[in-house]
Amino acid sequence: MFLLLVATGIYTSALAPIETIIILALFGAFLGDQAGFYLGRLLGPRFHHSRVAGRYQKSLDNAELMVRKHGSAVIFIGRFLPAIRSVIPAMLGLSGFDRIRYLLLDAVACLLWSAALGTIVLGLDMGFSFGPT
Repeated sequence: MFLLLVATGIYTSALAPIETIIILALFGAFLGDQAGFYLGRLLGPRFHHSRVAGRYQKSLDNAELMVRKHGSAVIFIGRFLPAIRSVIPAMLGLSGFDRIRYLLLDAVACLLWSAALGTIVLGLDMGFSFGPT
């Protein structure tokens, strides 16, 4: 929600064209997801043997099963749900999800997400425009 407000404010204030906002959102989302994924891969072996993992073993096992079973869909769903957006890449990294597959699917998910953000920003601008400026 905050990103949408900022992007709409930047666009309506003519600080940046919609193309720039979309490209910056795309690269920011992609780089953030990749960082989370590789952090998960890096911490994966140690994390599985930590006290936290032991305490929540059943939940972690269920999450890993979901990722292994629906990995590709989880990437797209996670990108569009703010509540889990930052956790999904790390979960996929922890689970040992294939790097190249993640890279490609995440690139597509981020592209769709940034295009949706741009569409919403344009829609809000058109919806709240009350005449020529």
